[in-house]
Amino acid sequence: MSEHTATLHWSLQGRSFTHETYSRDHTLTFENGQKSLASSAPGFFGNPEGLNPETLLVGSLSSCHMLTFLAVCAKRGYVIESYDDEASGKLDKNAEGKMAITLVTLRPKAVFSGDKQPSAEELTKLHERAHANCFIASSVRADVRVEPV
Repeated sequence: MSEHTATLHWSLQGRSFTHETYSRDHTLTFENGQKSLASSAPGFFGNPEGLNPETLLVGSLSSCHMLTFLAVCAKRGYVIESYDDEASGKLDKNAEGKMAITLVTLRPKAVFSGDKQPSAEELTKLHERAHANCFIASSVRADVRVEPV
């Protein structure tokens, strides 16, 4: 198995520390050295230029589904020229009454090339297999839907 890491750094930066005034901005440094400005969502006093945890979760699910889908297709002899997704996540109260990402909808569109082209039914099965084997989808409690375009 494997372990994955991220380092987070936040500081007060001379601001006052009240709920309305402290900075939500922080830096995330990932295991490969890439750094990203992160913050809370703007509706929660965050910086719109930073990545927020909700958006990162939606992006992780979208990325994981695509990577798993590409692997599933390659193993079955399909060739994919391009792949796009218009993913979205809904922040709402869950069954326990807590705020959570309760629904993520992936809208993948894959363009295949070559002689081997999946039928609509085969395409659905490819996405179902990818979803069933996506590490991130298996890790979250939110309902994750895949609606191929």
